[in-house]
Amino acid sequence: MEPRTRVDEPIWLRSLIGWHIVFWVLVAMTLAVSFTADLSPGRRIVYTSATVVLAAAYQFVGMPAILSRRPLPSYAYRLVMIGCLMVLVALYPPSVFLMFIASAQIWLLSEQVREGAAISLLLVICVGSAQLWSAGWGWDAFWSILPWMAVSLVVSLLFGIWIERVITQSEQRAELIEELQSARDELAEAHHSAGVMAERERMAREIHDTLAQGMTSIVMLAQTAAVELQRGGTEGAAARLAAIEDTARENLAEARALVAAFTPVALSGATLTEVLRRQAERFAAETGVDVQVSLDLPDEEVAALPQGQQVVLLRSAQEALANVRKHAGATQVQITLGLSDDGVWIEIRDDGSGFTPGATEAGFGLAAMRGRVEESGGSVQVESAPGRGTRVQVLIPAEDV
Repeated sequence: MEPRTRVDEPIWLRSLIGWHIVFWVLVAMTLAVSFTADLSPGRRIVYTSATVVLAAAYQFVGMPAILSRRPLPSYAYRLVMIGCLMVLVALYPPSVFLMFIASAQIWLLSEQVREGAAISLLLVICVGSAQLWSAGWGWDAFWSILPWMAVSLVVSLLFGIWIERVITQSEQRAELIEELQSARDELAEAHHSAGVMAERERMAREIHDTLAQGMTSIVMLAQTAAVELQRGGTEGAAARLAAIEDTARENLAEARALVAAFTPVALSGATLTEVLRRQAERFAAETGVDVQVSLDLPDEEVAALPQGQQVVLLRSAQEALANVRKHAGATQVQITLGLSDDGVWIEIRDDGSGFTPGATEAGFGLAAMRGRVEESGGSVQVESAPGRGTRVQVLIPAEDV
């Protein structure tokens, strides 16, 4: 993983190694000059001492001040630097080449343009005065030095403004990178949370459409078997117990498939038509309700439907039958699977007690059915009224078929 850029460590600080190298090279050149220039022994000692003081001030005050941006060390170092440059230029005027690195350091340590401009002006005046002192304080020397002082000041100001903009842009870029990384982390967390919620909803629907409905069947069969045993009907009770065993085995297989995230067990070895007919037969045997399955499209076209759409159609039929079992009190149910210009559809119609859709659709069963169908791009229509039965139609658009 790449290290993150921090706002308190601007990108421009990475380029300081270059400024350090330039400074120490110029200091080395200055020391070499102290031994090669035509200076008296006394002046050579002062010249060398000023160079050493400048180097020590930079090492122990200037460099930490650049990194910490603390005002007191920053001002102290710049004043010491200007004083050392005055001594060096006064003793040996060609040392003015140190102005290059001095101007850069002034701006690196300045928090505002006004501050940098004022100290740059002070540097030019002090170094110019040192040159004038070395030349003997004459007017001819003054007029010869003045243009150089003006040019040096202008160059220093332009150079400083450029450095200030680079630093500002670098800090802004660092802040932008930080914000983008923070937004990326928040977006990743939001995507993760959304994925977790979607998976939980999917698992809830799968459990409701398989295990919960199977358990409901087992409970109802067990209750019926208990009643028949009380009446002495052992054959009927035995048939109910066999149906309980079959349902429990299927529920166990569904649970294993659910854990493994496989296709529903019922569709793994049969077509959707066959599974619907088996579901209808079992439902009729368990409840005594007459359930009919009809097709408005050839069997081979049903088998050619994408697996995901077959799962949606099957789960919708199972949910509708579960609602008939729990609420409708119907005597007849008609399941129809068809294909139209709008897409493939399945309709479950019963003659039960019906309900007011607005008052009941908030239940988990219909909400789960609607969520599953809408995820596949389809739609659910529910038509019902008290005493007039219920019609549920699930449609998957033609472009998805």
